[in-house]
Amino acid sequence: YSQTRDAIGHSEEQVRMNLISQIVPRSIADNDIIHDTLNIAPSDLLGTSDNTLAYRARLKGRVTAVVLEAIAPDGYGGAISLILAIQRNGEIAGVRVVSHNETPGLGDYIDIKKSPWIKGFDGKALKPGEDAAWHVKKDGGQFDYMAGATITPRAVVKAVHKALQYFAENRDKLLAPSRHPENHKDRR
Repeated sequence: YSQTRDAIGHSEEQVRMNLISQIVPRSIADNDIIHDTLNIAPSDLLGTSDNTLAYRARLKGRVTAVVLEAIAPDGYGGAISLILAIQRNGEIAGVRVVSHNETPGLGDYIDIKKSPWIKGFDGKALKPGEDAAWHVKKDGGQFDYMAGATITPRAVVKAVHKALQYFAENRDKLLAPSRHPENHKDRR
């Protein structure tokens, strides 16, 4: 482990940066997002049982988006790990599946490599009185699903909705200016 620790850490950082670059538009970030982080305590709304990190995108020093990790514990094949970017105004910039054990060919369409389904969250936000919309269409909501595979999208929709609730409840802390300006160096 001691001989491969640095290589493993670098590889994990590259995977994380790749996912973040897919969901945070370069037009809203000029900092080194991967190193501009906040520690997040375990949260029922994020489905986390351990501390995680929130990554912050900045443009000219101002936080423009926050990337959160969330877990959908109730996927058909078990937990579904997600990463999502929420813009300052509360709109989702993007969601990606980090890992899952859903049935290949049936529930795996949540993965961007298999289907554009996950892009259906782009631009969505919490709106007063619209909680009922945060379901799959079969349950009266706004999100598509594949026939025969409703458990998987239900789990993802629920987890994304709860992550937006977490953002709303913690917005001031997540968007607060950093006390450590060196953590948000311009990456140009």
